[in-house]
Amino acid sequence: MEKTVKQAFRLFQRKRDGYFYVENNDTGDQRSLGTKDRATAKLLFEAENKARREPALNLEFARIHARAADPKLATRTWSEAMEELSRHGQAQSQARCRREMASKPFNGIRDKPIMTTTAEDLKAVLKRGGSATNNYLRRLHNLAVDNRWCFGAIIPPKQWEKPARAEKRGITLDEHRKIIANEQNEERRNYYEFLWLIGAAQTDAALMTAERVNRETKVLSYQRMKTKEWCFLQVGGSLEALLTRLPRQGFLFPRIAMLSDSERSAEFARRRRLLNLSGISLHSYRYAWAERAAEAGYSERHAQAALGHASNVVHRAYAKKAHIICPPLESEGNKIIPFQPVPFLNSDSLRQAAL
Repeated sequence: MEKTVKQAFRLFQRKRDGYFYVENNDTGDQRSLGTKDRATAKLLFEAENKARREPALNLEFARIHARAADPKLATRTWSEAMEELSRHGQAQSQARCRREMASKPFNGIRDKPIMTTTAEDLKAVLKRGGSATNNYLRRLHNLAVDNRWCFGAIIPPKQWEKPARAEKRGITLDEHRKIIANEQNEERRNYYEFLWLIGAAQTDAALMTAERVNRETKVLSYQRMKTKEWCFLQVGGSLEALLTRLPRQGFLFPRIAMLSDSERSAEFARRRRLLNLSGISLHSYRYAWAERAAEAGYSERHAQAALGHASNVVHRAYAKKAHIICPPLESEGNKIIPFQPVPFLNSDSLRQAAL
């Protein structure tokens, strides 16, 4: 005698309202079918049991319907998604994305169809990579979901592993002085001093020209490559003294301007290792500037504008390690004098002058 397959649901009708319901035989959950007609209820009941019995068949039906709307759905691989993601953002961001997409951790899914990818496939990529892999894989996954190249999230948002991030901090004054004292190349020495004084990103500083300095108003202005935000800084005594040692036209650092960001970083890393310094990079100069600005009482609005941060959340992340010592309020002889930075000049006139 043929064995009867256990039904996943049972059908019943409530006398109170006359509606038909299904109950899950495993969990006891009940759900209304929204009808009082027995024939309709039986059809819906059979569909519920069939869906539970044949999930693979249902998935294949969904793929057939999806292929009718997008013929490439079944064959589109992650390499196509990688190409798409690498075209987003500024040129510098695109180059970085292409480098990461070409790394070994992504080899496991590169030629795999997106539609047949499982959560285990993506988690295997995460295990082989680090924080950058986690970041770019998540962006790649979200791109596929947003473009409807898969039926839904392969890994639910709350289940993405949080990578262990290296602690970022600003370079200290002692560390900066050691680097300056031991750097034999005058142009690099001036470049590091320039980073310390204005907190610019390494590429923005390397490509700075003398024409960015208005000698009459004593304002340094430049547009960030990454965010396209404009930065305007009043030239103080230390920066003015440094500028007297730099070219009066063209690039302030001609040889450094010709190097790539990785070459500049590698040179700084060599200097750092020779001095037994750790935990710092060229980007640490931006953190240091933000921290010093917070400790000096610089308003967040001005500090954010000086560094070209489009978001105050990002700026606060840069300045979070600042140690701010506040004077006691009860001391009348020690009145708090608010820091008075140079007021904002008319932004339209500054941009016009900069251009």
